[in-house]
Amino acid sequence: MDLVNDGNDEAIFKRSENEWSIWLDFNRETISSLVPEDSGLFKIHASMKVLYIGMDQKIKKALQDSIVDPCLCKGQRFSYMVNHDSLDNLKMELLKDYKLRHNGKLPACMESAM
Repeated sequence: MDLVNDGNDEAIFKRSENEWSIWLDFNRETISSLVPEDSGLFKIHASMKVLYIGMDQKIKKALQDSIVDPCLCKGQRFSYMVNHDSLDNLKMELLKDYKLRHNGKLPACMESAM
């Protein structure tokens, strides 16, 4: 399901679990006001290039921490999914797909972490 933010922030929360949010601005205000405390996955990008694919038991805190990370602070937008049934499996599938499309490379901010 595609969501368009028509100025009604509540629309962002009216999607079922296991669906990605729309791409949102990567800043403290957006994270604080729109991201839930739930577990889930998130993607951060800059200039339409994924920098990081992550998961955490508290995605709001993980995204807030990412703002000060030397690599991730370059991010411009992010998307998240809450309460996926199998976070580990989905993250591994996302990374596998990313590597297939990018000559075996991981997202830029994950290269040194792995």
